Amino acid sequence: MPYVEVSCMEGRRERRRRPLLDCVSVRFEDAVPVRPFRWLPGGHHFPGWYWAATTGQHVGFESWLERDHLVLMDFDPAVVGVASQPFWLHWHDGSRERRHAPDFFVRRTDGSAVVVDVRADDWITPRDAEAFEVTRRACAEAGWGFERVGTPEAVLLANVRWLSRYRHPRCRQSPVAARLMEVFS
Repeated sequence: MPYVEVSCMEGRRERRRRPLLDCVSVRFEDAVPVRPFRWLPGGHHFPGWYWAATTGQHVGFESWLERDHLVLMDFDPAVVGVASQPFWLHWHDGSRERRHAPDFFVRRTDGSAVVVDVRADDWITPRDAEAFEVTRRACAEAGWGFERVGTPEAVLLANVRWLSRYRHPRCRQSPVAARLMEVFS
């Protein structure tokens, strides 16, 4: 059975390694990332922070592809919480100990949870495929969903990225928004 190293938010950063089934009630959607996002000069990754209207907080990402999926999750009305790299999943592959930090933990309006890994189809190595399969099985045991997502559809992404800019509170003018809601309801 895989173990999860949980990063708890109790004023300080504390890690505990526990069996996954002991952690199913943890609010991973509020977790801080278990590892830092690295900005290396000349690096091939593009990490950053995306301000999510859904949570009113910044959520980290390590690539533009992860950022694109954050934008899509933030626009999804079924999503009420999202956190990046919420835990380490530990397992033994038969020869050595392995670990994997899933990209996102998503909480939905119905209370269900989904763990999301982001990787373009043509960038999946056999080692990655094994990590995704172990994560999928562990999530199933915990009663969570699991999704491995790749490159999103370009037109949908372009439209959602354009619309996402207007979800920030600085764009909401209460009298105008109230009148529009009245007119369109």
